[in-house]
Amino acid sequence: MTDPRAQQAPPFGTHIARLAARRIAGAFADYNAEFRAVTRRAPARFDSRDWKGSQRDAVERMELYDRFVARTVAELREMLGPRAEDRPVWTRIRADFAERVVGLPDAEFTKTFFSSISRQLFGTVGVDPDIEFVATDLDPLAHVASTVTTNTYVNHGSLALLFEDVLGDVRFHTPWKDLDHSIRHVTGEVTAHLAARGEHRAVQRVEVIRPVFYQISRAYIVGRLIGRDFLVPLVIALKNSDGGMLVDAVMLAQSDVSIVFSFSRSYFHADLEHVAEAVVFLKSLLPRKPVSELFTVLGRARQGKTERYREIMRHLADTPDRFVQAPGERGLVMVCFTLPSFDVVFKVIRDRFPYPKSVLREEVMEKYRLVFRHDRAGRLVDAQEFRRLRFPQALFAPELLAELRAEASLTVREAGEHLIFDHMYIERRMTPLNLYLRAASPAAAEQAALDYGQCIRDLAHTNIFPGDLLLKNFGVTRNGRVIFYDYDELCLVTDCRFRELPPPATPEDEMRGEPWFYVGEHDVFPETLVHFLAFEAAQRAALLHTHGEVFTARFWRQVQRRLLDGEVLEVLPYHPHRVRVASAGL
Repeated sequence: MTDPRAQQAPPFGTHIARLAARRIAGAFADYNAEFRAVTRRAPARFDSRDWKGSQRDAVERMELYDRFVARTVAELREMLGPRAEDRPVWTRIRADFAERVVGLPDAEFTKTFFSSISRQLFGTVGVDPDIEFVATDLDPLAHVASTVTTNTYVNHGSLALLFEDVLGDVRFHTPWKDLDHSIRHVTGEVTAHLAARGEHRAVQRVEVIRPVFYQISRAYIVGRLIGRDFLVPLVIALKNSDGGMLVDAVMLAQSDVSIVFSFSRSYFHADLEHVAEAVVFLKSLLPRKPVSELFTVLGRARQGKTERYREIMRHLADTPDRFVQAPGERGLVMVCFTLPSFDVVFKVIRDRFPYPKSVLREEVMEKYRLVFRHDRAGRLVDAQEFRRLRFPQALFAPELLAELRAEASLTVREAGEHLIFDHMYIERRMTPLNLYLRAASPAAAEQAALDYGQCIRDLAHTNIFPGDLLLKNFGVTRNGRVIFYDYDELCLVTDCRFRELPPPATPEDEMRGEPWFYVGEHDVFPETLVHFLAFEAAQRAALLHTHGEVFTARFWRQVQRRLLDGEVLEVLPYHPHRVRVASAGL
């Protein structure tokens, strides 16, 4: 007689699909738990001023996603055996997985994780809706029905008492250095800002996201001021100083808050139960900030990448624009192109690099990986790496299409009416510094020259030597900040040997086209770099007056020594004068 239980058992394909879907869901839960466990170390790191530990946590957390995806792919290959790349099985796995994640917080994250696994298994080109979740359908904010957990403070007639409550709820083992002074500082900054805006009506309440946000050596209270007919961002930077806790800066302007949440800074560590809810809150403070960047800066880089792709495809569906060569000088290492109406640039590595470039393709990719893991300190653009993207050839201008065919055939291939990009980077678009200077007013150009010098200084303090300091390799953001974005010659300060230029021994030496002295592979002569910078006289004078030391070997050796001694050199995402105001009298 046939066993009735066997008659009720699901077919083999259905059973294995359920097991695989359950394994993927469990793997994501494990990844998310470990992500949050690393994130929860941040308060203790801040309390103990363990900045090296904060840096290690930042790197560990960034590497978690790829580690869990690779491990899960290996487990599924073993579980599914010869059916690991069986499309009908994966169609069933996808369906079962979709049912499992209904109602989960940030369910789109789990679907992105699933797609990462299936794409790696199958080497998917473009999109394959039968075996993955299509990014264009994954709107992570579409089903956000609740609000992020906040603390709300009602103004009962005294801003000082209001901010005493706000600061008093921030709990650390480290005592406040002078709480009354910090309260006065916050109150004064808010009062002055609202008066400058013409907002003379009272603040009705303050809403603060409950978890504190951490970024290497600073903690941030993130919230908003709400009045009868106004909403103002409120970000308060906290410093754990030698003498205790203090308010280091108060940021209320959208431009200042945007820099804190910039695409050129390291990711925040904030233990958020529902990340999408926090993104909705932040979007109310920064309406011009792309959702993709908000997910990314909160540490969810892969979801930010998925959202970036969705933004691009949604834009392509609504614009007649075609991809064109990006403004600026033609790069020797990258083919760079853009959509005129969309604020990103696409970068593809060329097949061959002409003289004087000697770097290899693999070395270029490794430098981009270094930047992804590194503290970008507001001076390195966050480049998102994409593989196997498909676009219609009709979307490309003829000149760009010809360049891609001639210069990037190892990366770009034709498939019928489409182009397949096996590898590319996508970055926020900026105005190349050399182009910016041509169009800027004298005052704006001089300010850009000064920020160029500050950019080099900030990079040095985070152990980065740009290598190629030509102005075309730097961009200017819409907030007027100078950012470095050409990484093919980038290296660590601690790997360089900074030397003074030896004086010529004879007049003949001085006339030589080549150096008359030995130059090692890692030798750098900073004093020669300024001669290649196409600044006008007034801009050059201002740069050298304020930042002349960055063109001396002595400056770089001093920074190098401090880095090798284990010192963490701070680069703050807010203006230095605010630090002096906040610290006055303490």
